[in-house]
Amino acid sequence: MHASRELSAPSAPAPWQRTALGANLLAADGGLGVTIFEEMTNLAVQTGAINLGQGFPDEDGPQEILDAARDAIAAGANQYAPGKGIPQLRAAVAAHQERFYGLTPDPDTEVLITTGATEAIAASLLAFTGPGDEVLTLEPFYDSYGAVIGLSGATHVTAPLLAPDFMPDLAALEAAFSERTRVVLLNNPHNPTGAVFPREVLQKVVALAQKHDVLIITDEVYEHLTFGVRHIPVASLPGAAERTITISSAGKTFSLTGWKIGWLTGPAELVAAARTVKQFLTYSSGTPFQPAIAAGLGLPDSFYQGIAASLEQKRDILSEGLRAAGFGVYAPQGTYFVNVDTAPLGITDSVDLARRLPGLVGVAAIPVPVFCHPEGAERTRSLLRFAFCKKADVLEEAAGRLAALGSRL
Repeated sequence: MHASRELSAPSAPAPWQRTALGANLLAADGGLGVTIFEEMTNLAVQTGAINLGQGFPDEDGPQEILDAARDAIAAGANQYAPGKGIPQLRAAVAAHQERFYGLTPDPDTEVLITTGATEAIAASLLAFTGPGDEVLTLEPFYDSYGAVIGLSGATHVTAPLLAPDFMPDLAALEAAFSERTRVVLLNNPHNPTGAVFPREVLQKVVALAQKHDVLIITDEVYEHLTFGVRHIPVASLPGAAERTITISSAGKTFSLTGWKIGWLTGPAELVAAARTVKQFLTYSSGTPFQPAIAAGLGLPDSFYQGIAASLEQKRDILSEGLRAAGFGVYAPQGTYFVNVDTAPLGITDSVDLARRLPGLVGVAAIPVPVFCHPEGAERTRSLLRFAFCKKADVLEEAAGRLAALGSRL
C-alpha cells in the first residue's frame, strides 16, 4: 500500500471550497454537495427507516449530570465562561487524566475547554498548519479532519488502515512522512473502523514524529468506549508528551453530544497557541454545562465500566443481525460503530447499497468510502458503517430487519 496525497483543485479554490473539498463535498463542477450524514438522515426520514448512520445516542446521559446543568442554570451560570473554561472543569479534566492515565496536566496552563472536540481539532490544526505543510492522518478518516486541513491550506496525506483488524500498514505509514509533515493527526479509538491501536503501533507513530520533529494531535473522544482492550493515550508514551495535544470530550462518554463540551491538554506553549485561535472561533460556550461535566468526570469507576459493557452488548445485538443478513462483520474493539463488508452478498458498491438500504429493509447506514480520498475509497468501496449507540430494542428491531436483506435483494 502507498500513502496517498490529495488531488489538487483545477484552480485556486476559496477557503470554503478547500473546506468542502477536504470533506469530499465539492463536486467536479464546483457545486456544493450535502454530507452523507444529511443524505442518509433524509432517506431515513422519508422511508421511516431506523437511522444507524449518524453516531449519536438515542438516550440521555446520567441523571446527576442533567440535574447539575439545571442547577447551574438556576444559579445564574448563563453568561460567558472564561475563554479557557471554568476552573472547576479544567481541574476535573486534569484529575481525570491523572486518575485514568497517570498524566498530570496543569489545569491553569495545560488544559483548554472547547466547544466540543471538533473545535479543539480545528483550533489545533489552524494554530500549527498552513500552506506548504502536510498533515498526516490514517485512512479512513473522520470527515472534519479533511475539512479543517483544507481550510488551513495544508495538504492532507493519508496512510491506510487495512481490514480485517484495521491496523495501519506500518511501511506505508513511515513512507507517508516527509520533510513537509507538520502534524500527524491520530484518532484512537478510531472512527469509522472501531480499531483500538495497541502500544506497538502508537510507539511507531511517536518514533516517526520524533524522527521528523512532528507535532502529534490525538483525538481520543472514544477513550472509555473500548471492549476487552485498554485505551493507551499517546501522551503517556515515552517521548510523546512534549509534542502531543490530546483531545477528548463529554459527548461520547456521557451521551450528551448536543452539549458540545470538549477539551484539549498538552504542553503549556502548545495549549496557548491553540487557545489563541480558539478564542476567535467561539471564545467560550456551554457555561451551565461546564460544571455539570466536571461532576460527570468525577463519577465512580463503575460508571465507566458500565457504559463500555452496555455498548458491547449492543454491538453484539446488531452484529448478529448483520451476520444473518450475509455481511462480513468486522468486530470493533472500540467506539460505537461496526463495519461490514458487502462483498459476501455479491455487492461491491457500498455507496449504492447505502442509498437503497432504507427502502429495502428500513435501516440506514454510512458507506465507508466517503471517509477516504479516491484511492482509499476504492480500497474500502464494499464497506458500510453502522452505529450501535441506540436503545437495545431499537437495535433488536434493526437486526431483525437486516436479517431479511438477502430475500429483498
